[in-house]
Parts: sequence; structure tokens; C-alpha cells
Amino acid sequence: MGTPLLVRVGQAQFAPVFGDYAANVARFGELASQALDERCDLLVLPETSLSGYFLEGAVLDVARTGEEVLADLAESFAQRCPSGSPLDVLVGFYELFEGNVFNAALYATLGAIGGPRARHIHRKMFLPTYGVFDEQRFVARGRSLRAFTTRFGPMAILICEDVWHSVTATILALRGARFIHAISSSPARGFGTDPPWNVRKWIDLLQVIAEEHAVFVTHTARVGFENGKGFGGGSAALTPDGAVVTQGPTIEEALLCTTFDMRDLQVARVRQPLVTDLEAVAADLALELGDAARHVRSSAVAGEEVED
Repeated sequence: MGTPLLVRVGQAQFAPVFGDYAANVARFGELASQALDERCDLLVLPETSLSGYFLEGAVLDVARTGEEVLADLAESFAQRCPSGSPLDVLVGFYELFEGNVFNAALYATLGAIGGPRARHIHRKMFLPTYGVFDEQRFVARGRSLRAFTTRFGPMAILICEDVWHSVTATILALRGARFIHAISSSPARGFGTDPPWNVRKWIDLLQVIAEEHAVFVTHTARVGFENGKGFGGGSAALTPDGAVVTQGPTIEEALLCTTFDMRDLQVARVRQPLVTDLEAVAADLALELGDAARHVRSSAVAGEEVED
């Protein structure tokens, strides 16, 4: 069986229960049932959707291994979705792995013959330490960017600040991703405007990614409040020409459903073959990036020597 031409993606813009892993796993089951009612093929939940975000040192209380999360999601899914219809899911969580805690996202298939199957875990690479953020104190950073195989073609995941560095999407496009799914727990800035400033900034970033790399893009953002910090929502889905075809409300919970036509990707890449151009110069870019990294390292060492 070939890759389906139509892929229906559900994006659950919701407010996790702060620090309550079990409650959020149960909420996942409810959202999965709603997604199946909407005939979705894939359900995406926000960053750290099984715990909330600003836990700081308490991340150890909610962190689980990928195997534990897969088993818990499968159980919740089976309880709420007994029909036997398969559903792919992408869920943000705090992951225990090799003695570290990561801000991670699991992509898995549930309800299929043969049982639940994990397809990929992405670990957040860029950990903010500015403004209200102090993430690098409490979690380790991921060190790889991968596209992975699904029944809908190659996909990839970015978590929050990963998106704000253009090189990440470029690497994923070169690795063959047709979908890039971004998830975030991004506190709203500029509540005096509608939508808030960073919700509008997210759309700008997503449009550049989609159009430059001719990929489908989704951004699933959370809402609600934690310790006095409000999350803006405004989740979105974009086609490979950069068009925003679905956008969620600010502040409010919502399940957004978008049907993507894989033929749109082919049309976009013919009209503007930037990915082909990128592939042609990828080896040279890799050399330049290596030289730049060595320059950064040598500058840092020189700075250390001056300080000494």
C-alpha cells in the first residue's frame, strides 16, 4: 500500500494539568477519541503536554521513559477508543533516558494490528535560558535532528526554540521531511494586542519554513496558565507554499483539524525548487558550517586564555 494522498491532522490546543501526569494521560484519551470522531489520521499535542512546562526541579516527579509513556498512552487510548481504528500521535513529555531528563516528543502509532509502536523520539536541542526561561538548568539537550518514517511519509519534529533557528528546518528538509511538526509551550508576550506578539511571530517563522523548504508545517501550542504565566495558543497549519490554512484561537482550548493533500507538495517543489537547489550545495554548506563551528570554538578558547 502506498502513501495516502490525503492526511488529516488534529492539533489539540489545550491546558495540561500542572504536575499531574496521570490526569494528562487521561485527557489524552479524551482528545484521541475526539480526533477519531473527526476522522483524523494524526493527533498532535503541545510541548510537555503530559505535565505542564515550568516544573523546574520537579521534572523528575513527572519524567517517564519513552516505553512507559507509550504503554500509558496505549492504555488510555484503548479505554476511550475501543473501535480498533489506528491513530498516529505526537505527544510532548519530560523523558527519562540514560540517566538524564529531556524535553522530548514521542511519535507513535496506536490501535493498529500488532500493538502500539513508537516511531521516533525527538529531544529538544535549543534550551532557553533568558527572560522567564531557565530550562538548561533542569534538563539535558538533545543532539540530533532526524526525519523518520511514518505511514504518511517522512516527518520531523521541532520543539519550541528549535524552530527559531533556521538551520534546524534546513537540516530536516535535507533529511527528506515532508511534514515538520512544531510543538510549543510558549508564554504569550504582548497580551495587549490580539493576537499577542509572539503568536504573530510564530506565523512569520512557520511561513518561512514552509515556503523555503516546500514542506507541510504544523505548530501546536498550548493554552492556560502556570505560576502566573499565560500561554497564547494560536496553533496553525500551513501548506508548502506558506499559506496558513488553519489557525486556532488565542487563549481558548480547541481541537483543530486540517486535511493535507500530498499533491500540494509536488506542485510547490516544481514552482519553486529551492529544496533541489539546497540539495545541490549541501556538501559545500556542510564544510562551511564545520569551519564556522571551529571558528566559534577557537574564539571561545581564545577568550578563556585572555580571562586567565
